[in-house]
Amino acid sequence: MSHPARAEECRERLWEAVTAGDEYDAVDAVRDALADGLDEETLLLDVIAPVQVRVGTAWAADRLSVAQEHAATAINERVVAALAHLPRPGRPGRVVLGRVTVCCVDGEWHAFPARLVTEVLRLRGWQVDYLGAQTPTPHLIAHLHHTDPQAVLLSSSLPTHLPTAHTAITACQAVGVPVLAGGRAFGPDGRYAKALGADRWAADARGAADVLARGLPRPAPTAVRQVVDDLPHLADQEYTMVVHSRGRLVKQTLSDLEDRFPALRDYTDAQRERTAEDLAHIVGFLATALYVDDPGVFTAFLTWTAGILRARGVPTPSLLAGLDVLAGLLRDFPRALGLLRAGELAVRAHSTRPAPGPDSRV
Repeated sequence: MSHPARAEECRERLWEAVTAGDEYDAVDAVRDALADGLDEETLLLDVIAPVQVRVGTAWAADRLSVAQEHAATAINERVVAALAHLPRPGRPGRVVLGRVTVCCVDGEWHAFPARLVTEVLRLRGWQVDYLGAQTPTPHLIAHLHHTDPQAVLLSSSLPTHLPTAHTAITACQAVGVPVLAGGRAFGPDGRYAKALGADRWAADARGAADVLARGLPRPAPTAVRQVVDDLPHLADQEYTMVVHSRGRLVKQTLSDLEDRFPALRDYTDAQRERTAEDLAHIVGFLATALYVDDPGVFTAFLTWTAGILRARGVPTPSLLAGLDVLAGLLRDFPRALGLLRAGELAVRAHSTRPAPGPDSRV
């Protein structure tokens, strides 16, 4: 059997195992593929990673519940751990190329990509301090003072954590440690990593390993940069005003939507809480788009949200109405108003596309 065919067979077996909640068969699938000739890096990046992406896609399409998605993710995490610690004769001796730190931005719970990067770097010969999910920046800096790594690999999946990532990047560089950014939050081409001053960006684990192999020069320790040094558009204070008004904006938008859609008044407490959470996410992504001065952050989130709501039977006009209410509340903020109008156009364009089939994958 060819290498791609073996990987595909293992992916399907692992998918069946994680969606069935069978941790033992999931581990056995990887063990059997390893015995059949697939190497560890291929299993991590060409088998386990795509299965995890498929789990997220199935949840978004409402084919897996939140509980099922959490269970599948937990099993994949156990599979990675089992693979990392399998005893095998013939494993090459440890060659330490250097020491690095891998962690997630404070507030970022999606640690699976960072864990994959960690294991790939260890396979490539690096000593890795893996700090896991949501690492507070002060604790990260204390760790850097203690370990003096050659680089920090900073991971984030949600763009709403970009302001926090910016703080972490500047703090690491201020103590003389370069930052290699990665994860979906930084954009498909790393545009936000560059905007926030990261030393390098990598699209995936192999790319991160290649960047480290080429070497990252250490920045000279300096005082922490001011935010406006990197992002001068923040001088207009729109980002700060939206962030500080977030609670009020959500509350007022929910109230105004009840006037437009009286059926909302009959929502259960759970339904109202879910609606408020959705509105809070919209305001959060609006604020992030203001921070990086890029409407793509906001429009991408809105079209994704429209797809999620559509899969759950929620009509698009309800989302458009929320955007319209927010536009009225933020009518004195020209950049925010422009983002909301761009978001409205993106949602309307998305609503005209055919719904994905039950077996489609993103």
